[in-house]
Amino acid sequence: MLFILYALFLLALAALPALLFVRNLPLYRVAAPANDSANVSAKITGTATSNISGISVLIPARNEEAGIETSLQCVLANRFETFEVLVLDDASTDRTAEIVGAVAERDARVHLLRSVQLPEGWNGKQHACWQLAKAAKHEWLLFLDADVRLSPDALSRIAAELALEPRDLLSGFPFQETRTISEQLLIPLMHLVLLGFLPLDQMRASRKPEFGAGCGQLFISRREAYFAADGHRAIRGSRHDGLKLPRAFRTAGLVTDLFDATDIARCRMYTSMQQVVQGLLKNATEGIAQPKLIAVFSVLLLGGQTLPILSLPHAVFYGWPLAAIIILALATIVSFVPRALAAKQFKQPWLGVVLNPIAVALFVVIQWWALARKSLGIKPILWRGRS
Repeated sequence: MLFILYALFLLALAALPALLFVRNLPLYRVAAPANDSANVSAKITGTATSNISGISVLIPARNEEAGIETSLQCVLANRFETFEVLVLDDASTDRTAEIVGAVAERDARVHLLRSVQLPEGWNGKQHACWQLAKAAKHEWLLFLDADVRLSPDALSRIAAELALEPRDLLSGFPFQETRTISEQLLIPLMHLVLLGFLPLDQMRASRKPEFGAGCGQLFISRREAYFAADGHRAIRGSRHDGLKLPRAFRTAGLVTDLFDATDIARCRMYTSMQQVVQGLLKNATEGIAQPKLIAVFSVLLLGGQTLPILSLPHAVFYGWPLAAIIILALATIVSFVPRALAAKQFKQPWLGVVLNPIAVALFVVIQWWALARKSLGIKPILWRGRS
């Protein structure tokens, strides 16, 4: 009887994110289609987002010489009628400022800003974004990581999406480029955690901060709402703007939402195992790796994604009751559903699907490692030369 109860428990843990993922997929839509920038501008005017004259694309950049020119070229290829591009060089030690300056000389829409000295208690990216927001001239502020590549219709599509209904902060999850095995295993887990554990219908029906979520790679906000929520200054010491910025807006009583940016933006966050692990470690303790959350999520993730396939051969070899074996087999199949759906929907590599139990186990280990480092007072992970 205990074997059957154990198998049922794992089945329940596997079914929870699978069912929620299936329920969330139709709600997690791509940006609305747009014909051309003029039509989009006309559509926006007169709605809740009226008096919009354009979009300010805001890019914080620190040591981004390898890709900043490509990023700018992608933004400038957009057909949206009115936009500016502000790049803030955040004390780069490479040729970032030189490259941006050269592009600015060729295209008047691009402006190079220089960061002032990083104040005590501020995270570098949050400080850069705050300076950019204050310098922007348009009503809509699009915060874009320097490694994000927009499609030529991205700004028009985002504007069309904003015209559908009033939202104060909108975040899109770009297509995630993954080439190394570590990237393919761990990076796509963002969709498993997002769509497998956050009910989007409840998120949209509530302004509670705990339902806040987003992707720090792409945020767009109304200027008025941004400063009403105190924007990035409200999360000045955080590294996890994807989680913290929407919660700051919701704390201020504002509306936040998510959309699927897979078809209008792409990003490759990391290029090696070391970068992947460090990237996950640097902000883990602001997310899952908190004392009040980590045990619960460890049970949910390991119990629903890793233990079913590990338990099944043990059950067969040691002669567990047939009912328990059947239930474990079902739990194993169900455990792969979210990752398989994500691979199809978001064009993720199938290697990550096959090795999902290993990926989830690694992810949980990294969360506990991050918490242990913080508890032991180990120096925070250096990121772009800053702790």
